[in-house]
Amino acid sequence: MISDKVTPLRPKRPCPECGKPSARETYPFCSTRCKDIDLNRWLKGAYVIPARDDEDEADNDPPK
Repeated sequence: MISDKVTPLRPKRPCPECGKPSARETYPFCSTRCKDIDLNRWLKGAYVIPARDDEDEADNDPPK
């Protein structure tokens, strides 16, 4: 006999954009709109890891 209770594969988590519960179709987002907002931020370069220029120059110097 098949049980009526099905355990979800992923727990519902809050959407990283708006905080509403996530939807299975657009996980981890709640909607296509929130998913597109996040994609737009990636494409514009809003998610960047800051780096210092002096670290790059130190790697290029030959050892003394």
